[in-house]
Amino acid sequence: MTADTDRIAGQYLTFALAQELFAVDIHAVREIIEYGHLTSVPMMPPSILGVINLRGAVVPVIDLGLRFGGHATVIGSRTCIVILEIATDEGMRVIGMVVDAVSEVLELSADQIEPAPRFGNRIRADFIRGMGKVNERLVVLLNVGRVLSDDEISLLDQAATQDQA
Repeated sequence: MTADTDRIAGQYLTFALAQELFAVDIHAVREIIEYGHLTSVPMMPPSILGVINLRGAVVPVIDLGLRFGGHATVIGSRTCIVILEIATDEGMRVIGMVVDAVSEVLELSADQIEPAPRFGNRIRADFIRGMGKVNERLVVLLNVGRVLSDDEISLLDQAATQDQA
């Protein structure tokens, strides 16, 4: 148990993506909505699927599967959009991420969390806060503040602005 794992112990929303289990800190989750119509925005990277209108606010939506360098998320009956609030240099941003299915909220103690691996993962190490151990399964704990670069956040802001115009 280290100070790092103590710091990230807490509640996490778990979700499936390409048959792997991921989690985000529950404090970053605003809500979970059904997958619905997205408005595409021209000139965006493939991982930025478009924007949605969420009660009058334009929210950009990303496909984590594509963002992690894998395949696009296949839309199914349990596909949903997790709405997150993330801190950036410019302040708080609201984004949506498409996931295969939301699983549950887990409470992880410091002794259930290992530091992020330094190799052998298809996801960049800076995207990962740590690895949660739940029963005999590993859960990738995402660092939502690092899943998007500053350039991508700027692109998302442009997408939202274009859609509002």
